[in-house]
Amino acid sequence: MRIITGPRARFAFLVLVLALALAPDAWRYSVGWWVFGVVAVASSIVSVIVLVAQRGRWHVGQLPYPLIAFLVLATASLAWSYYPGATAIGLLTTWMLVIAGVMLAITYSWGELVRGIGAVVRFVLAASLIFEAFVAFVIRQPVLPLAPQINANPEDFDKVPPLLYWSRNELLEVFDEGRIQGIVGNANHLGFLALLGVIVFAIELADRRRRRSVAITWLVIAGVTLVFTRSATVTVALVVTLVIIGIVLLLRRRDSPRARTITYVSLATSLTLATAAVIAFPTAIIGALGRSTDLTGRVEIWESVTALAQQRPVFGWGWVSYWVPWAPPFDNLAFSNKVRMLQAHDAWLDVWLQLGIVGVVIFAALVISTLARSWLFAVDRQQLVPGEPLRYTALTLFPLAVMVALIIQSIAESRLLVEFGIMFLVMIALKTKRPDRVDATP
Repeated sequence: MRIITGPRARFAFLVLVLALALAPDAWRYSVGWWVFGVVAVASSIVSVIVLVAQRGRWHVGQLPYPLIAFLVLATASLAWSYYPGATAIGLLTTWMLVIAGVMLAITYSWGELVRGIGAVVRFVLAASLIFEAFVAFVIRQPVLPLAPQINANPEDFDKVPPLLYWSRNELLEVFDEGRIQGIVGNANHLGFLALLGVIVFAIELADRRRRRSVAITWLVIAGVTLVFTRSATVTVALVVTLVIIGIVLLLRRRDSPRARTITYVSLATSLTLATAAVIAFPTAIIGALGRSTDLTGRVEIWESVTALAQQRPVFGWGWVSYWVPWAPPFDNLAFSNKVRMLQAHDAWLDVWLQLGIVGVVIFAALVISTLARSWLFAVDRQQLVPGEPLRYTALTLFPLAVMVALIIQSIAESRLLVEFGIMFLVMIALKTKRPDRVDATP
């Protein structure tokens, strides 16, 4: 099968799957939901075919148990769902993303995955900056999506809310209060993709997978884009990721058990102090990040979601992933500037709402176990042959860096449950459990 054996075909399919997950709104805003849906379903069918063709290399029993439990619970929630039709749609999209994540983990090496993600992120960042420049210098006014969207119709408002614009035409205001949204139509999402670019491009630079000048250029572009999005969540994710990676690099230099124990104790102490600081001085920290005390309207959304979740606290209202705007209670649950929200802006609250406390426990087990394996994958030397450890590479930092960034993002966004979030979680959960191939050399 050429997608498995042909270098060009397998890379092209990798890029397509990643582009659908990393920049779905770019598709939906430009060519519409129907075209996006057809391409996504077609890619899922091909992913299933690829997995069947490789059935000798994997089986369902190799999936992490928390992942299996989470999928079973989400699927079973159809039986008690308050909105069974919406749950059926949510399950379809979730299973499509899970299949994609499993396919990526089974079919591609870490090196191929980093290369593919780098290709997609480079395109998104470059296209976003060009798009925002075109809007700022040629169109000179905010731009709406070319295709209709499901959460609101601009014609229903006397004044179009900023949330509905594809671009708000704020490139020339980025050093004041402006934020660019790029082709993905969301500043926080674009900021996270820029952070993902920083991770990937830094790995390419450190492992010499790309010419030094090229890698540095893209690092600068990713950094500039990140700054222009002015995303507080991404800024925190960047800082935490850098700290964690710094600790891993320190541990790599300390092979003795005693030295590592001291480092772990220091890490635990630092985390405790940082947590205490956040609890003691939340207003000051939020202000330092340039955000209001209501976290840009999130507090009100969290209060609405919490009140609803408390009505069905154990097993939740039923899985749905993204909220469907036409189904109660989502049709009147949370609004921002009169625009209906499609998520709780907190992955953990969303899981509690949809799958209850049971779902939160299972999902936490999945995330924590994946993070733990990613940590060991980064800290310990990999071995293709027992007793012959390979040298450390920057590539083995990739799953840990992505997991840390996703977890931090999950506090203020629910993307860990949808699109690239759930796909990356599944991919890393499986691939760190059975890393079949490690690039020993750049």
